[in-house]
Amino acid sequence: MGALSHLRVLDLSRVLAGPWAGQILADLGAEVIKVERPGNGDDTRAWGPPFLKDAYGESTGEAAYYLSANRNKQSVTIDFTKPEGQRLVRELAAKSDILIENFKVGGLQAYGLDYASLKDVNPDLIYCSITGFGQTGPYAKRAGYDFMIQGLGGLMSLTGRPEGEEGAGPVKVGVALTDILTGLYSTVAILAALAHRQHDGGGQHIDMALLDVQVACLANQAMNYLTTGVSPKRLGNAHPNIVPYQDFPTADGDFILTVGNDGQFRKFAQVAGYAEWADDPRFATNAARVANRLVLVPLIRQATVFRTTAQWVSELEAVGVPCGPINDLAQVFEDPQVQARHLAIELPHVLAGLVPQVASPIRLSATPVEYRNAPPLLGEHTQEVLQRVLGMTSGVLEGLRKSGVV
Repeated sequence: MGALSHLRVLDLSRVLAGPWAGQILADLGAEVIKVERPGNGDDTRAWGPPFLKDAYGESTGEAAYYLSANRNKQSVTIDFTKPEGQRLVRELAAKSDILIENFKVGGLQAYGLDYASLKDVNPDLIYCSITGFGQTGPYAKRAGYDFMIQGLGGLMSLTGRPEGEEGAGPVKVGVALTDILTGLYSTVAILAALAHRQHDGGGQHIDMALLDVQVACLANQAMNYLTTGVSPKRLGNAHPNIVPYQDFPTADGDFILTVGNDGQFRKFAQVAGYAEWADDPRFATNAARVANRLVLVPLIRQATVFRTTAQWVSELEAVGVPCGPINDLAQVFEDPQVQARHLAIELPHVLAGLVPQVASPIRLSATPVEYRNAPPLLGEHTQEVLQRVLGMTSGVLEGLRKSGVV
């Protein structure tokens, strides 16, 4: 049994941040009921191609994007724009521990599904709202998507080639990182609220904002600004506080060198054949190397091109200097460490036979993650959930289907 197998989550969210949080809770054993619109469902079901293919190579209509964030859940279709649908969601909320939603601020109030309304139904409910800008402030009513938040929240000012270089300009991260981080922070907040409920009793409202998370995750770069008043600039793959800590060319491609201290730099210099670098006052300390990066980095680049990536990785790993190749995703999933950690898995799927998944990185010794079922088809569990959780009869359910409520 998973660590959270005693909990039920009502997931009214769609796209990525909310579903990501729901999937984490589901992986940890919680029963997660995903409520979707009849006919369309989660927006990401249509965010393709690519789409999952069946054994004959034909599209199943299940988008890869949707499949990334919805395993271990049960899909129930309910139209809560209709009074009867609102009643069903309220009844499910009354029997749930956690609710996750990412509608615009006030968007669920018209349906009586906001926190204030559901708190009366279930005082112990932990209600997690995820929005672009939070429940307060001048931007609260705005919609917010990851890409926009990466720009507004400062991340893109730090990502991309430096000014003056070919191809210079702001670049977003290659995955919806702000959404993912918001899902992670939301999960932490939910678990904290559960701990509070266990000790002190009562649920609470959690107000999560993509912008808040993005700014919080600027980490050292935010502090670089706050302590100096100077906005950091794009450095490409270089690091603002550590040198050398970036990509370098090799005889057959590129590799990443991440020297974290002066001892590692001395070892690197010896392997590179330039032991004198470690005693040069311009390079002997990290602070000196940062100040003289425009001198040192070209010297390193001139040295690294004479060996292959594999040679550099082998020789530097032997002396404890962190480094590695720049892999595409095919190489990632072929990597022996990735395979040893079983990060690529497959789950039985009703249309495709099997669906690939990326395993959870959470490894618990006593309550390990369990992969119970593939991301569900739209409405796949409507009948089962409504009968089991709400005690609904087949006749009542059929009436709801005919009226378009489910």
